[in-house]
Amino acid sequence: MAEKEFKHLVRVANTDIKGEEPVFKAMTKIKGISFMMAKAICKLAGVDLQKKAGVMEDSEVEKLNKEMESMENVPNHMLNRRKDYETGEDKHLITTDLRFEQDNDLKRLKKIKSYKGLRHAWKLPVRGQRTKAHFRKGKTLGVSRKPGGKK
Repeated sequence: MAEKEFKHLVRVANTDIKGEEPVFKAMTKIKGISFMMAKAICKLAGVDLQKKAGVMEDSEVEKLNKEMESMENVPNHMLNRRKDYETGEDKHLITTDLRFEQDNDLKRLKKIKSYKGLRHAWKLPVRGQRTKAHFRKGKTLGVSRKPGGKK
């Protein structure tokens, strides 16, 4: 039996994943793939979950890519884009497609001046959090004094 070549980086869905990790754990580094989605994709593609990503054959990588593109056998409750605004269909987005759709959604909300869109535009909490204390990150807080002033 020939010695298999170990790959330290494996290219799956236009993302480099570490070859030292198990396949399902390494797939969670792909934006839009949670650990449950990674397990479902591996099961549907017929890839062992605990197998190291670096020892996967090219055919297994192809199966994973094909399964991630279609997502037709994955249950609807696991998809991240159900009842799409424009098309009304259920789909799952990953990598740059997910970022693009999120940006378009925010732009649409801001354009129609919905409450959520206005909160996003003003950089305030959108989902009902307190505004007195907890959301303030990166803004100036408290009283600022000049150096060398009164103490």
